[in-house]
Amino acid sequence: MKTLIFGAGPIGSFFAQKLWQAGHDVTILARGKRLRDIREHGVIIENSSTGEQTVYPVPVVEKLAEDDYYDLIIVAMRKNQAVEILSVLAKNRKVPTILFMMNNAEGQERLIKALGKERIMIGFPVAGGYGDGHIVRVFPVDEKNRATIPLGEVDGSITERTRQVAKVIGSMRGYRVQIRRDMDELLKVHVAFLMPAEVPSLYAAGTDLKRWVKTRDALVLAARGIKEGLRVLRKKGINVLPWSLAEWVPEPLMIVLFRQLARKEEVEVSGIGHARAARDEMKYLADEFLSLARETHVPTPAIDELYPYFDSNTPLMSHGQSEIPLNWSGLWGIILALFILLVLIIWFT
Repeated sequence: MKTLIFGAGPIGSFFAQKLWQAGHDVTILARGKRLRDIREHGVIIENSSTGEQTVYPVPVVEKLAEDDYYDLIIVAMRKNQAVEILSVLAKNRKVPTILFMMNNAEGQERLIKALGKERIMIGFPVAGGYGDGHIVRVFPVDEKNRATIPLGEVDGSITERTRQVAKVIGSMRGYRVQIRRDMDELLKVHVAFLMPAEVPSLYAAGTDLKRWVKTRDALVLAARGIKEGLRVLRKKGINVLPWSLAEWVPEPLMIVLFRQLARKEEVEVSGIGHARAARDEMKYLADEFLSLARETHVPTPAIDELYPYFDSNTPLMSHGQSEIPLNWSGLWGIILALFILLVLIIWFT
């Protein structure tokens, strides 16, 4: 497919590189300083693990005209930026398929209204990174570090178009594709896990992972906020397994998992780097999710307590702050269940 990557940030640049490597006819659309950087230097990708930099001579354009033809446009932008280009995409009626690769808690109605359901596909890019001048630093995705990209149609159908686009995306080195019928629900679950609670808890610790794992109150509120978000989705009838099961994970265990997660290199590159660079998008998505929450009347005290940290002027939590008592009830329930199971095994053997 002749493909246009609309958006030259970390994800767009990385996808352009991967598609170019796979031999596709790919062009990237950039503006302003990023346009000048690509024209002067090319698309430069730096492996965050090794520091190795590679230059890719991907063709670049600065606009999408009404009569431009591409088989596929991949919109790889922040959600708050993507909604601003809908009018540009709508003026071009020649491109049959537009794949939005982004976070989205709002749902697809705005995209459908602007472009028509028949032109839209949705997915999630999985891997991420951040820009540093004209260089894009990304966590490596290759045969050793494979990633699975979920994508699908807005109505959950699977068509020949779905398979063709999946084949293109799946041709990128290091990627697999999972065609899903529940992409809209999956995107909402992903936002529920991160934006309303975990991201502002990172801001409360100055987006410093070492400080975050030692500031227990930030972890406790993140754990409770995730559970609140999943309750909101359950009330809306959204239950995507296995992710929705996190609502029932005991709070102390979630904190242990946070601390283990913070050790992973991709969290520093894809998570912390993106959170620092895209504070506007993080708040935008949290606001989208809170709109859903207000429709359900599910209480969100932890999310509400963390919300002020989206404002960079809010004072950070004290380093090591641990004033909020842990909720051990769920853990005791698991221990009791295991004890009963052990007694039954002993009794009947």
